[in-house]
Amino acid sequence: MKKKIGIIDADLLDNGTRHPNLALMKISGYMKEKGHDVKLILDYREINEGFDKIYISKVFSFTKVPDIIFNFKNIEKGGTGFYPDGGPSLREEIEHHMPDYSLYNDYIEREIAKGRNPKSFTDYTDYSIGFTTRGCFRKCEFCVNKKYDRVVKHSPVSEFLDPNRKGIYLWDDNFLGYSKWYEILDELEATGKPFQFRQGLDLRLMTEEKAKRLSKVKYKGDFIFAFDFIEDSEIIQKKLKLWRKYCNKTTKLYLLSGYLSQDETDIENLFERIKILMKFGCLPYVMRHERYLASKYKGLYISITRWCNQPRFFKKMSFREFCEANQKYKKTNIICSTFKSMLDFEKEHPLIAKKYFDLKFDKLNEY
Repeated sequence: MKKKIGIIDADLLDNGTRHPNLALMKISGYMKEKGHDVKLILDYREINEGFDKIYISKVFSFTKVPDIIFNFKNIEKGGTGFYPDGGPSLREEIEHHMPDYSLYNDYIEREIAKGRNPKSFTDYTDYSIGFTTRGCFRKCEFCVNKKYDRVVKHSPVSEFLDPNRKGIYLWDDNFLGYSKWYEILDELEATGKPFQFRQGLDLRLMTEEKAKRLSKVKYKGDFIFAFDFIEDSEIIQKKLKLWRKYCNKTTKLYLLSGYLSQDETDIENLFERIKILMKFGCLPYVMRHERYLASKYKGLYISITRWCNQPRFFKKMSFREFCEANQKYKKTNIICSTFKSMLDFEKEHPLIAKKYFDLKFDKLNEY
């Protein structure tokens, strides 16, 4: 019997999101193949339109969803935003179904009609999306991915490849932890399309062979790794040295902050990691854990993030110069929040400020 299926991307409805929801696209593709009508719900009031089944998913825990919708018995929820461990897995036949890349078409057309730039939807329109591997053995406390004890092959690239799309985005959890990583690179290169691992790659697993091979592939955008804790400093520097031996392309590392603590020690550790990345000619991308909101240095965390996450400023200015530039832009006698956060911290911790506030990328960069 033909059914009416509703799909809700809760992140899209609440905060807006740059990325389509892969699980929902797979559900849509499967349901359409079975002959059912599928609609992307763009307003919660639409749930009263007689759907036989509604699937709702959210990636982020902070995404708000009206409680009333769970009074409906035909609602099924999923995703890390609802379940810390990701919740129930999709059925095998859905998990390995070709994603419905047309699911968001109505939404995109509506937004463009409102005046949005079509380029802001390239993640929806230009890329095939999927997992070639699943799992990670790290089991980091802050990460939702704790279901697996090792990295396993998940699907061939052909399972989610749309030949008409320009490139490939991969959501693998820890690709370099897979023993036959080179076979997957062979598959990716055979498509002739540029690709990128959007979750980042585990730099600690870098080897001579991996560095040499990755440096030669048709990669989309920046190479992304992570440097979450200062305790990993020795191995990160060792692996960055190896990486730079083969690759001079733009390399970015996620820097977790505000997680283990939210005090001056965490601020100092963050700056030390930034200094190390400057030395290797790499760009930092600061990721603030929500715990930073309780810190007396909340404003400083925000200022550091704004400086680091905008390469055009980070490459040209020290942190002090960035804060001073923000103050000059104000053109008033009122001290702006960015400049104030720097002054307040420097007054309280002058030694830390002296050590890090005047560091410049172009002077430290050895590559």
